[in-house]
Amino acid sequence: MDFKAETGPENVVTLKVIGVGGAGNNVVNRMVKSGTQGVEFIAINTDKQALSVSNADQKIQIGEKMTHGQGAGSDPEIGKRSAEESRNDIAKALENADMVFITAGMGGG
Repeated sequence: MDFKAETGPENVVTLKVIGVGGAGNNVVNRMVKSGTQGVEFIAINTDKQALSVSNADQKIQIGEKMTHGQGAGSDPEIGKRSAEESRNDIAKALENADMVFITAGMGGG
């Protein structure tokens, strides 16, 4: 049985890699620097300063009202509430994605 790969715009898959928090953002930065292509990179963090040095295509600061641009202090509840506060921004970033990979260190916040 022969399988032929179909090519063309209708067969393009939209991949998004999302780095969450410090560790996730570091992974995204390494992937960008390594030249990974065909992927949209998104960095999500409560820490405004950490986002400012991100190489991601898109940066989303979550929990701005709650953390005022500071980190979550390794507090999972602050991280959760920050994500809930910014739910619409996150959903918008995921629009039109066929596949999403999430990378996070699970360090607490």
